[in-house]
Amino acid sequence: MILAVSGCSSSWVCTDTTAKRGGASVKVQVEDTYGQRHGVTAEVVDWRLEPHPQVPSEGDRVHFTYRFDGTNGTSGPGVDACAVDKKRVALLCETIYSTQTRQQSDGALTGDDWLAVEDPGQVAGVLLIPNDRSYDPRTCDQDIKDGGGTHPPKPAGKGDQL
Repeated sequence: MILAVSGCSSSWVCTDTTAKRGGASVKVQVEDTYGQRHGVTAEVVDWRLEPHPQVPSEGDRVHFTYRFDGTNGTSGPGVDACAVDKKRVALLCETIYSTQTRQQSDGALTGDDWLAVEDPGQVAGVLLIPNDRSYDPRTCDQDIKDGGGTHPPKPAGKGDQL
């Protein structure tokens, strides 16, 4: 008697791919790892150079305010925010999440953050990259059976052209 079990295999096929980085802008529609938009926008509302109140002796930093629309704030996307020079070269980036915000009377979720760039005088703006950083499944190396799939692009960093 030969017993065959359908759907089982002794070798797992696991592949990792990386999503393409979306175009940076002051206001973006957040994209999942497949480039699909799900109705959430993120926007840099304002930015300025000023000393951080907790460490004023360190000089000016980039202080920016941002908002997310279309998400509830308890779980939601994260996008990279980058201080850039006049040629849109990243000076410093970090991920901001909708869960780090406060809800306003109009339903918008707003927050603020600081970027400590080396030369604040070079900063020409703050841009957001639309790729959602909140979802990053396990890689094949981490889990050959259940890992793999499309991952967010590598985080933007100093020197990247946006």
